[in-house]
Amino acid sequence: MLLEYVLLFNLFSGMIVFCSTRKHLLLSLLSLEYMVLMVFFSLFLVMYNFGYELYFTLMFLVFTVCEGALGLSILVSLVRNQGNDYLLSMSVLSW
Repeated sequence: MLLEYVLLFNLFSGMIVFCSTRKHLLLSLLSLEYMVLMVFFSLFLVMYNFGYELYFTLMFLVFTVCEGALGLSILVSLVRNQGNDYLLSMSVLSW
């Protein structure tokens, strides 16, 4: 029971960091990956405790890797086009 509370606390701390980072895109991406990792651990614990197969966690990891690759490609294109990863320098019109 304590492990679930620790995972929930870690997930909410990742959400707070994601909502409070407004300067760099890389910090936002890192906090998103941290939240996904906490969701994966909680999903793994739930499926392991109830005796389900763990194939769904493998699919979740595949989609997580695709999300991470997409975020890094956006970060690389932003740095190449603008020279920095500041979120305030991004504009919808420049995309």
